Amino acid sequence: MYSSATTPTPTATRTALRPPTAATGRPGPRQVPPASRPAAPRGVEGRAADTRVAPAGRTALGPTGRTALGLRGPETVPPPGGRIPLARQADGQVLRTRPRPGLPGGPERIDPSALQTPSVRAALASVARICPAFTPRQVLREGSRHILVAGTIGRAPVVAKCLAPQAVRSEYFEQLVADFHHEVAVYRAFVRHRPPVRLPRLVAADHDRCVLVMERVPGRPAARERHPVNAPTPGEVRALLNTVRTLNLWRPPTDVFQPRMDYPLEIARYHSVGQLTDRDAGDLRGLLHGLGHTPMQLCHGDALLSNMLLAPSGPVLVDWEQAGWYLPGYDLAVLWSVLSGDTAARRQISQLAQSGGTLARDAFLVNLVLVLMREIRLYDVPGAGEEQRIMIRRLYDDAALARRAVRAAVGTR
Repeated sequence: MYSSATTPTPTATRTALRPPTAATGRPGPRQVPPASRPAAPRGVEGRAADTRVAPAGRTALGPTGRTALGLRGPETVPPPGGRIPLARQADGQVLRTRPRPGLPGGPERIDPSALQTPSVRAALASVARICPAFTPRQVLREGSRHILVAGTIGRAPVVAKCLAPQAVRSEYFEQLVADFHHEVAVYRAFVRHRPPVRLPRLVAADHDRCVLVMERVPGRPAARERHPVNAPTPGEVRALLNTVRTLNLWRPPTDVFQPRMDYPLEIARYHSVGQLTDRDAGDLRGLLHGLGHTPMQLCHGDALLSNMLLAPSGPVLVDWEQAGWYLPGYDLAVLWSVLSGDTAARRQISQLAQSGGTLARDAFLVNLVLVLMREIRLYDVPGAGEEQRIMIRRLYDDAALARRAVRAAVGTR
């Protein structure tokens, strides 16, 4: 993501939640990696999007005529995106450069002092190995996981993404490297199989040194926080959902991507730590059993608003570390979980989820419960401030609503 580090935001007023009638239903957080894939702080960069299904003629979570799952997403944010939160990144430093013809709103003059931190110097040295012509112009992020530096190659604006030196000392180093390698592989796959959505063009990559150089797309993040208080406008939400839906419906060759979540393992993990009751785990396994022959869906895997740029040409998806095959509706479940106070957006998401029929609804509900369990795991930690505690309570309310939707879905099978 090209945005600066996230900061806590004030809470918003909670909307009323209603139990479903016929089924329905994200890197301080606690450092507990998921069982199936010990995620490294997958959101710490704000790169941290998310529906409802019901019987014919209804919107899944709620009585007849109501839209289901009107859940609110929390506001206070840990490092955005993350499965396993690490230290929050420092705000980006601006390297002032003299504007050149053809550079989009470039800074003015390069400020050498902004390039003097050891981490940034090490990152720039790695970038220079594969792009000797790279000229740094702005430190977008200097975090514990990644360092993002905007610059140019000739007259072309680019962004260099490197694994931060601090990550080498992290207990999640191996997972961080694996995720970085996966993102490089995804960008290379997109060169051969171009997706029907906009994403930064790959310029160069060094798999061994964990360096990725991409086109810099003009635009702004749809949100800078993982759980934003102020949602995008209705028109922007529609555009974002259309982009996500277009990606989800795309069918690339099956050998290009791999499954990214072990659902039985995730259910067992949350059950073992007490986040899911025996009944919850049984209900989810029941729905999962009925989805055994449901085709998987290509998902971004970390469809947070902070990982979506609003560009003049339309939404652009960035940060593809978690892209792969999931049960249908995973991206919609992520979006639903973070669009806390936007009832209209959640209604649209629910309608998209239910439009695929009963199986799509059930898959969405399984995804939603697991996504909410992850968010609770990230935020419900000792020492949380008042704003974070309010957000935690809302997450628990959302989880309770999703559980009731799952039970209603099980009862209609």
